[in-house]
Amino acid sequence: MIKIHPKSITFILQTEANEVKIKGSWNDWKAEPMMRKDGVFTKTKRLKPGTYEFGYEVDGRWLADETLPTTPSPYGSLNSVLKVEP
Repeated sequence: MIKIHPKSITFILQTEANEVKIKGSWNDWKAEPMMRKDGVFTKTKRLKPGTYEFGYEVDGRWLADETLPTTPSPYGSLNSVLKVEP
């Protein structure tokens, strides 16, 4: 799930996992740790307008955001698609 703010976007994933990282096309797929509080992992980012692909690495497994459209990745999994409006 995502929450859109006026100048940022918060990525939200509720899971009992030990570690969640977010990876996206906005930074050449570099893993960024998400912060955990009460079983909810979050990461807030400022993104320029455009279309991005991303996913979550949940305890080493790839997971797309079920609340957004998806597209196949070159690795046989699904990436979430996020469009950031100006």
